[in-house]
Amino acid sequence: METAQPTEKPQKGEKLYEGKAKIVYATGDPSLVIQYFKDDASAFNAKKKGTIDQKGVMNNFIASRIFEFLTEHGIKTHYVEKLSDREMLIKKVAIIPVEVVVRNRVAGSLAKRMGMPEGTDLKRSILEFYYKDDALDDPMINSDHIRAFSLATDKEIEQIREQAMKINSLLYEMFKKTGVELIDFKLEFGRAGGGLLLADEISPDTCRLWDSKTGEKLDKDRFRFDLGKVEESYREIVKRMGGQ
Repeated sequence: METAQPTEKPQKGEKLYEGKAKIVYATGDPSLVIQYFKDDASAFNAKKKGTIDQKGVMNNFIASRIFEFLTEHGIKTHYVEKLSDREMLIKKVAIIPVEVVVRNRVAGSLAKRMGMPEGTDLKRSILEFYYKDDALDDPMINSDHIRAFSLATDKEIEQIREQAMKINSLLYEMFKKTGVELIDFKLEFGRAGGGLLLADEISPDTCRLWDSKTGEKLDKDRFRFDLGKVEESYREIVKRMGGQ
């Protein structure tokens, strides 16, 4: 499936959806939508809310760079192009209501569940599934749940597993070159044109990113746990990825 290449900037139409961090707008092409990145921040399924100055601009830059990198390495995504500081053009997809989390070290909820300190090494990366439903606090599920509730087909489950682990390998090495360790991250996939596409965003909102030398957290955990220097940590990721 080739990426659509618009000849001119699409006109923003009606608002189709507004989430915690993004707004999606229609365009004149029913297969394409505009994804707008907000400065709003939330944690613990919106139980904590706030604002991170210029977060939308920074996450749009980071996510665009990551989608472009992944596309170059054979990952099919919903990304088409970056339109402005806060907007990207994407393919309209039907999101599969399953969040995919890949873990390279013990952190966050895994540390709590296993009673282990954050940063503990893992012998192998772990892939987890969560049912995408804020009202239920996104409960963890497994592939049997996905099959039983027809959330995805067997073929899609295998594709998601394969793609998630490939994305992990690619992003781990990409971040490693910038002096950042990819601790864990969340992915979402959607259906479009009969195929499966990586969707949503990949940014410090959806990843745990630690400085490789110091272990300093450079992601939304700084907001979650009131660690301070939230904007500075996002700006540091932008800087290490070649932005201003």
